[in-house]
Amino acid sequence: MRMIWMGLALCLCGAVQAGELEGSDPAAIVAAAHRAAGGEVWKRPLTLHLRGRAELWQNGLAEAHSVADHYEMWREFPSWNAAAHQANGKVRIDARQGTRVLFQQSFDGEHSYNQNGRIDGAAASREWSEAFGFGIIRFALDEGFRLQLMADDLVDAQPCRVVKVIDPSGTETVFAIDRDSAAIRRVGFDTPRGWHERIYSDFRWLDDPGFQQPMRVRLYYQGVKTNDIQWQEARVNQPIDAAVFVIQPPASSPP
Repeated sequence: MRMIWMGLALCLCGAVQAGELEGSDPAAIVAAAHRAAGGEVWKRPLTLHLRGRAELWQNGLAEAHSVADHYEMWREFPSWNAAAHQANGKVRIDARQGTRVLFQQSFDGEHSYNQNGRIDGAAASREWSEAFGFGIIRFALDEGFRLQLMADDLVDAQPCRVVKVIDPSGTETVFAIDRDSAAIRRVGFDTPRGWHERIYSDFRWLDDPGFQQPMRVRLYYQGVKTNDIQWQEARVNQPIDAAVFVIQPPASSPP
């Protein structure tokens, strides 16, 4: 079924030609990835809304396992981004188990929040430095960015070309791009918790507006899995109320 989705995506956007990812020019490889994912629509989307479920392991420990049967993300994208791992645009992530909140994170374009309300200063910066990173490849061919071709690798047994994106601030983010389909299969970057990787799979082509979305993402820190997210619904460029990105503190219990 995965190959059917991938084949449909490539037919619809006409992105990848034979041998297109075989050369030594990292810009050409990134450009192929852009086209395979949906071209300009994918490079500069307005919003993304995802729903699904997730398995979570605190610090990667098998004994600290929980399941979020409701996992949801709202994203309003920035029109420009020059810093890969700083909060940008707007984003909110909710994880619930039944009616119990496991965690919430949000950035409304100015302030950061968690399930307890607004958070400020170093705590907010650290939280988001570990959450942002993938989107920088959308801007990787813009002025001020540098690219380096790295050693080829396998991701989920799929041969990949690997490109390092260096943003204008000097921050480095590494992407693995499928040699056959040009799908972006992995991103890796340094965080305060150590080296962080996300592996993407189960790619789905969304006809409206013509956008490739991975429906599964696995998160790793220092090589150990901490999150396994399976998206079940995806909507692109649909309006999102600004109030969604503001998390109010829980109501105080009566005395």
